Amino acid sequence: MGYRENYEQWINDLYFDEATKAELREIENDEQEIKERFYKELEFGTAGLRGIIGAGTNRMNIYTVRKATQGLANYILKKGKKEQGAVIAYDSRRMSPEFADVAALCLAANGIKAYVFESLRPTPELSYAVRKLGCVAGINITASHNPPEYNGYKVYWEDGAQITPPHDKGIMEEVRAVTDYSTVKTMEKEEAEKAGLYEVIGALVDDGYIAELKKQVIHQDAIAAVGKELKIVYSPLHGTGNIPARRILKELGFEKVYVVKEQELPDGDFPTVSYPNPEAEEAFALGLKLAKEVDADLILATDPDADRLGVYVKDAGTGEYKVLTGNMSGCLLADYEIRERKAVKGLPEDGYLIKSIVTSNMAKAIAKEYGVGFIEVLTGFKYIGQQILSFEQSGKGSYLFGFEESYGCLIGTYARDKDAIVATMALCEAAAYYRTQGKTLWDAMVDMYDKYGYYKEDIKSVTLKGIEGLQKIQEILETFRKNPPAEVGEYKVLSARDYKTGVIKNIEKGEESATGLPESNVLYYDLTEDAWLCVRPSGTEPKVKFYYGIKGDSLADAKERSKKLGEEVLAMIDSML
Repeated sequence: MGYRENYEQWINDLYFDEATKAELREIENDEQEIKERFYKELEFGTAGLRGIIGAGTNRMNIYTVRKATQGLANYILKKGKKEQGAVIAYDSRRMSPEFADVAALCLAANGIKAYVFESLRPTPELSYAVRKLGCVAGINITASHNPPEYNGYKVYWEDGAQITPPHDKGIMEEVRAVTDYSTVKTMEKEEAEKAGLYEVIGALVDDGYIAELKKQVIHQDAIAAVGKELKIVYSPLHGTGNIPARRILKELGFEKVYVVKEQELPDGDFPTVSYPNPEAEEAFALGLKLAKEVDADLILATDPDADRLGVYVKDAGTGEYKVLTGNMSGCLLADYEIRERKAVKGLPEDGYLIKSIVTSNMAKAIAKEYGVGFIEVLTGFKYIGQQILSFEQSGKGSYLFGFEESYGCLIGTYARDKDAIVATMALCEAAAYYRTQGKTLWDAMVDMYDKYGYYKEDIKSVTLKGIEGLQKIQEILETFRKNPPAEVGEYKVLSARDYKTGVIKNIEKGEESATGLPESNVLYYDLTEDAWLCVRPSGTEPKVKFYYGIKGDSLADAKERSKKLGEEVLAMIDSML
């Protein structure tokens, strides 16, 4: 059917509720809006669903959520794993509790027990709960740091990581096979509870999760020494991090934690920010104000589902608060965790530091410094989780630390997704440790630059919404694929990696080799002087992203080089629009 026929069906079919029909009647004279909502099904991709909340096949609503869950249920049934059950969590976004229940009751109607959190919980706790409860799958209702009009649906498999091959493709095929919304199963909540197919969970999982975080602490001695005096400003950005972040800091001994009151309570409208992303400067406006009032040492903010952590740290010399990018905070933690574990406990002979391909090359220098293995994976923390699973299954390899440039890392293997709660804990621990050494976190960061090199990374992105925008994003990727640049700014291209074809081409020698990573619509260019450029479409937003990194001779030189390369990248983008 065409989009008009789909629209008419939703308006007239008895299966759809009156509230949905009323919403659709309001757009009956807006042909473009009808087209946007009905020209396709909301795509179930490798990360699940993500879209604007509203009525229509291309929107997040109870029907598209139920349809996706029926596909997941069918896959679980085919694998013969329904007895394990599935766990469901949700964040503070609009419709999150409702979507969680819709998913739970669809699973229950298929004979698959659903464990549903009593209230909102962080993404990493959902990852932990899958393995804690022995479930075959997990569902997290969240759109992470997207704007308020969005919600999403992430699927996890029994290892606690987001779905990867072959499960991702298998589940996607089952979801696509559900073509008639009215055939999707559901049942009443009261019936599901009586049948033992719907169980509310909470404190037991919370306590286990917090206990696992505490196991990751290396220097409780440093916390005991200076934790009471360290001043920490924290914001959950209206999301899920408030309770667990404050709990772990309090139980470890950090007493001066100041919460940004305006952003403390869950609110799916995110009234204090236009974009609840700890990468955005506006997310820290209120936190910086409070930090100056209390003379804080560091400022932390977690995104709505608490898997990403943004950071500002105080430069004691100038009194200025310095922002740490995800690359900076990730490298700071990687260096601290690996160095101090080596000093206190020793490192396994087969330990590995893992990063995504768009993350700082400083990570490679850190791995070399401590003599540990180094692995690069595609963007998406599930690929880091996949490496942990591979270590476990093969008995070869030990996970030390993994991170992405997008403000996400994981310490330990209790979860298989990035965890802003453990990152909050670890950064505060590191701040305490460095204070016992007479240093701040900013001092430690500068020491790392002096030691490893002045790496600097940035990103330029273009938002292209709607049908035409999606087509333009694909055109940009294909233009680069067919006509790879010979140079970018002052840097020559040494090699071109095409993760869609799986080929790395050495430009100078003309030789080709395999990327060794799964297929993905991503292009990467290794440049001279340890610089690089990567082009990829966002997996969660209507954007095409241009990541790049350089290595300078000083902080000032790195800043200037990055600025110049960024200007070249923008010029490349402009020429294609």
